[in-house]
Amino acid sequence: MGLIDYSKEEKLSREAAAERLRELADQLSRHNQVAFEDDGRRFTVDVPDEVEIKLEVEIGDKNEIEFEISW
Repeated sequence: MGLIDYSKEEKLSREAAAERLRELADQLSRHNQVAFEDDGRRFTVDVPDEVEIKLEVEIGDKNEIEFEISW
């Protein structure tokens, strides 16, 4: 299979963003994959037992927290 590059931005309430993160965390801790749907398409990504994480925080005119999981 070729490269799949998916990106989506949306505005959510702080609480809804936290719920989205909890759903991702639950999938990571309970399964060996992460699945999500968008516009009728289902994406499934297999995740190994060990991953690398990267956290970036930018504080300035626009604040940002970026959390990256890779393997």
